[in-house]
Amino acid sequence: MSDTRPEAPTDDGGELLAVPLAELRPALEAVLMVSDLPLDDVSLASTVGYPAEEVSAALRELAEEYTAQGRGFELRNVAGGWRFYSRAEYAPVVEAFVLEGQRGRLTQAALETLAVVAYKQPVSRARISAIRGVNVDGVMRTLLSRGLVEEAGQDGETGANLFRTTSYFLERIGVTSVEDLPELAPYLPDLDDLEDELAEMAASESVHEGPAGGAEPVPQPEPQPERQP
Repeated sequence: MSDTRPEAPTDDGGELLAVPLAELRPALEAVLMVSDLPLDDVSLASTVGYPAEEVSAALRELAEEYTAQGRGFELRNVAGGWRFYSRAEYAPVVEAFVLEGQRGRLTQAALETLAVVAYKQPVSRARISAIRGVNVDGVMRTLLSRGLVEEAGQDGETGANLFRTTSYFLERIGVTSVEDLPELAPYLPDLDDLEDELAEMAASESVHEGPAGGAEPVPQPEPQPERQP
């Protein structure tokens, strides 16, 4: 197969389209590496800017090459599209890796997010993010994959998905119901200390902002005595 790049494709009006071109086979590998779904020849050809016939031939060559080299992955044409898969003979290794990840300790961020779900359930992802002050999408995927949280319907007003803890979560922490979770009050600061802290924060803000939350007052010039005629 020729390694020369084709001319840039044109639209129906004959104008050149702004399609970035790169070496065909590495370009196909790069696109397939980041795709979550199988991609057909036409979609790949449109993406990399090569004719579909050349793309089809390159994909077949790549698949044969990976097999001949004994790679741990393979390129399959499944359901009308191409996608990378780990080879079946390495399934025990992959399984061991996945299971080890399931047994790994949760990060601090995951523990904090799990605590929010446990005490606020059912709760939306947006609400969890608001409470923690950070995006929790990645952490929630981890908790879902480990079977610690699950979907619990949708919010009636916003339509957002709601989440709750699972029976596996209860089993792991050794309780039979979320009602058995420890009270949060002993772990919160004393009310007096909290009020003092809020008062200090309010005083600090008033110094920087001035009255009524606005800017600091601008000093006015002193009135001058009237001149006698």
